[in-house]
Amino acid sequence: MNRKLPLIIKREYLAKVRNKSFVIMTFLSPVLMVGMVVLIAYLTKLNDSEKKVVGIFNESDYFSTDFNTTESVAYFRFFDLDFQTAKDSVEQMGYSGLLHIPDNSSLEEVAKNASFYSKDAPSTMLLNRIESVFQDRLREQRLRDLGVSSADFASVGDDFEINTTTFSGQQNVKGINEIKAGIGGAFGYLIMMFIIIYGGFVMRSVIEEKTSRIIEVIISSVKPFQLMMGKIIGTALAGVTQFTIWMISAGLLFLMVIAFLDIDMASLTAGQDMIKNATGDIPSPIPTADDTIKLYSQEIFKIPIVMLSFCFLIYFILGYLIYSSIYAAIGAAVDNETDTQQFIFPIILPLMLAIYVGFFSVFSNPHGPIAVGFSLFPLTSPIVMMMRLPEGIGEGGVPIWQVICSIVLLIGTFIGIVWLAAKIYRVGILMYGKKPSYKELYKWLKY
Repeated sequence: MNRKLPLIIKREYLAKVRNKSFVIMTFLSPVLMVGMVVLIAYLTKLNDSEKKVVGIFNESDYFSTDFNTTESVAYFRFFDLDFQTAKDSVEQMGYSGLLHIPDNSSLEEVAKNASFYSKDAPSTMLLNRIESVFQDRLREQRLRDLGVSSADFASVGDDFEINTTTFSGQQNVKGINEIKAGIGGAFGYLIMMFIIIYGGFVMRSVIEEKTSRIIEVIISSVKPFQLMMGKIIGTALAGVTQFTIWMISAGLLFLMVIAFLDIDMASLTAGQDMIKNATGDIPSPIPTADDTIKLYSQEIFKIPIVMLSFCFLIYFILGYLIYSSIYAAIGAAVDNETDTQQFIFPIILPLMLAIYVGFFSVFSNPHGPIAVGFSLFPLTSPIVMMMRLPEGIGEGGVPIWQVICSIVLLIGTFIGIVWLAAKIYRVGILMYGKKPSYKELYKWLKY
């Protein structure tokens, strides 16, 4: 009897990998994903390339040279016109808006009474640009009233960025934690999508066999538990196969991009220390742009991609086993996909919660109680833990006891849920013509 389980797994696996849609999407998905990224980047660039035109009607003696055209905003000044004519002209020519600077006795009064007119609500970016001009001019005037010269004001406005260094002497780069969290978030999102997609495969497979009555023939030769586990494991292996092909394809595409752009991998992966001055001890206060790019590149290449991929497989498989058991039980309890809607939302809810809570908690504090708690809770840990793992495992990253604890909890949860799901599966697989309620499902668990 035990020999039948491998046969069921093989049957389900081959049924999935030989499916034409599976083969097409396996090899087409990496191309589509790369194409989507390129398309988004192109559309973003195209959208940003549209220059906004702002009309300026200046009646004062101030701001005559403050609004200068940039790559994104052009300023057009009106002369020898009345205000209403200027406003009508801006509206007819389709400009982004008209900035009215009235004539008042002082700069403070001019800024206070200035107004921006537009057909629709202006973008925040455009308003920030205009407001920053007023703020700089008001700040300069106020400092002059206090005896600060123009040269001193220019030096006051210089940006400051503090040097950050680890205790071991390596220079940190600002924003790298957000980049790591974004990479982890992508892995977590993939797990959620894979669980929903492949869990749906299991559910639909059960429903199809149940509605075609072929399940009655299958159950006569194998136990319901073996059939359920065979479907779950076979579909999981198909998912792992697809993910492996995607990783290999992504690696080849990455190498092609590196070769096409002629990037020196040695300069990026070299473990260089922080930028030092002549004494070799103090970080340089003003690193060059190339140094900054190199630092970011080095930090990104230090992200343990191999470890992340391995952990992805572990958490995907364990998370999938838990949720697919529930999907299989739902498929056995109903007669068609329409009846599954009342049961699907409670399943997807923890996955959605993991995504949103993970992004908000991990981005702000990856070692905080919320992030740690949700990375240990079995129904959310596959996603939230993957968001934390780009920091690494061990010192400075996720403590190894948390990783081990989350995996143990996932295994224990899978054993418990598959035991409960098997009870529903055993009864529901031969039930026809009746839409079960939560109360009836609870009764089936007692059989």
